[in-house]
Amino acid sequence: MELMQVQGLLPTNFIFYITAILLTVIVISWKPLPPGPMGWPIIGNMLMMDQLTHKGLTKLSEKYGGIIHLKMGFQHTVAVSSPEMAKQVLQAQDNIFSDRPATIAITYLTYDRVDMAFADYGPFWRQMRKLCVMKLFSRKRAESWASVRDEVDSMIKLTAENSGLSVNLGEMVFGLTHDIIYRAAFGLSSLEGKQEFISILQEYTKLFGAFNLADFIPWLGFIDPVGLNTRLPAARSALDGFIDKIIDEHLKKEKKAVDENVESNMVDEMLAFYSDENIGNNVDDLQATIKLTRDNIKGIIMDVMFGGTETVASAIEWAMTELMHTPEALKRVQQELADVVGLNRRVEESDFEKLTYFKCVIKETLRLHPPIPVALHQSAKATEIDGYHIPKGTRVMINLYAINRNKHDWKDPDVFNPSRFLQTGTPDFKGNNFEFLPFGSGRRSCPGMQLGLYTMESALAHLLHCFTWELPDGMKPSEIDMGDVYGLTAPKATRLVVVPTPRLFCSLY
Repeated sequence: MELMQVQGLLPTNFIFYITAILLTVIVISWKPLPPGPMGWPIIGNMLMMDQLTHKGLTKLSEKYGGIIHLKMGFQHTVAVSSPEMAKQVLQAQDNIFSDRPATIAITYLTYDRVDMAFADYGPFWRQMRKLCVMKLFSRKRAESWASVRDEVDSMIKLTAENSGLSVNLGEMVFGLTHDIIYRAAFGLSSLEGKQEFISILQEYTKLFGAFNLADFIPWLGFIDPVGLNTRLPAARSALDGFIDKIIDEHLKKEKKAVDENVESNMVDEMLAFYSDENIGNNVDDLQATIKLTRDNIKGIIMDVMFGGTETVASAIEWAMTELMHTPEALKRVQQELADVVGLNRRVEESDFEKLTYFKCVIKETLRLHPPIPVALHQSAKATEIDGYHIPKGTRVMINLYAINRNKHDWKDPDVFNPSRFLQTGTPDFKGNNFEFLPFGSGRRSCPGMQLGLYTMESALAHLLHCFTWELPDGMKPSEIDMGDVYGLTAPKATRLVVVPTPRLFCSLY
């Protein structure tokens, strides 16, 4: 009888012990996710979508800390807003966080991510970056582009013709960067077809930022409130028709005698690596040679247009806005230009390195207004940051806006003060100082940094050297609208309108 009771208890005791062991293992191995706001079942924190901006994430970081976890539907999202946490992502574990997240729309519009901006990290991406850094975006390459100098000259001429009148500087510099990049990409000096291409760009911009429920809850993909199922194919078809025509024209040109005096462009550069074979983005034998398909060329062109127009134009407009808002800084930088360059000739590229305070103005503008305020990364595998578990496939948002204004690293972080960069030991923006990251850091840092800086320096130096600037209708500097609008960049909410007057003794054009 006792033996039967013992035998009856064995399964129960065995189950109890196994359960206890399993629970112990789970408790020991369990690691928490980063702190963050509580979410709802299934949708998680999706009701907070409008707060996932550079300023919204900054406010959340003040409550939850430098690393925050949110659940957007089925998608894990981590926001990083401190230099220490950014260093973990962008340096210590750069190999894990070198992928880019891509929505359904982005994947489709970039031909299944065969561009450089959204391709996953790997042999294909490394070769695309090498091509872009060495051939397309280098400072030396930018300085050889007549398009930069020609378009800056056109802007100065247009400004001079409107002397004493109110000028919408924001619209003017956006037109400038569009014209520079368009010419540099396609080599069309007369800018034929530019308006058609801008309309394609505008639709792409809307589609890139469009909300798609299927990105967060895949089984609800049939819900299509903004008509993505029809707009996506139409947008890609429009781009195909536009760029295929240009590629065909360039291929025909290559068969004829090449005029060495004609300025080459990005399409010319990329066609040197052109192949009809589809290499995709997962091959492993690209170390020896680079081969580009038409889709690669189209994808990279779109990367250049998105990365080189709005970002640079916004930076120029913000620099002029901050200077108009801080008259003593404007007076100082213009005095430096008068002292170094003089007023009997226009500023030249060889003058830039001598303009110490001007360089500080550039840096302070980039600190307060990074070209892309929130950089996106994705974890290639599960890992840990600061003891917190980061699941595989987690979208990581690096809040560069918050990092550059960290109160522990910068005195009066929200104040425009170029002089701070005159102090010894002040961080630089090359990516090694994690308290100042206007262009990101690590493998996914901005490959077009040199091109963007060159364009910004050229345009801003000429605007400041050639003209004095006043606000219209007796407006005071304190009345300037300093608000921004979050998107790919964070441009001014309202365009900067100013009144120019020539200040040089020589002819401006």
